[in-house]
Amino acid sequence: MSPEENKKLVLDHYEAFVHRHDDAAVRKQLAADFVDHEMPAGTPPGPEAALRWGQTLRTAFPDLRVKIEDIVAEGDLVAVRASWTGTHQGPFPPLSAEPTNRRAVLTGMVFWRVRDGQIVERWATLDRLGLMQQLGAKA
Repeated sequence: MSPEENKKLVLDHYEAFVHRHDDAAVRKQLAADFVDHEMPAGTPPGPEAALRWGQTLRTAFPDLRVKIEDIVAEGDLVAVRASWTGTHQGPFPPLSAEPTNRRAVLTGMVFWRVRDGQIVERWATLDRLGLMQQLGAKA
């Protein structure tokens, strides 16, 4: 696939994963051996772990939206700078924070690797400290 086709796949993935909650599309977009390098050690490869994480996000932030600020592709890599916005209305285990009903913005950058029309890897650098501060969570 061309870099432009890879960018389209990644943009479609954000839409399916965050905005439409389309598990069937996500299963097609993520390869069976997909690895998210930000998941805890021992997380099995494939789309199911990502879908479980998506459910956690939707429970914690039911109004979650993502805005793509920049997207660049070269070869099989796609880089995205984005901001995620949502209201903390449910439990969010990664921060051990009870719902605060506060609106928060999480910014970050993600690299995606594409192979044969599917996403095979994800690396992310996210401003988790900034998110914790907005939610009033303890470090």
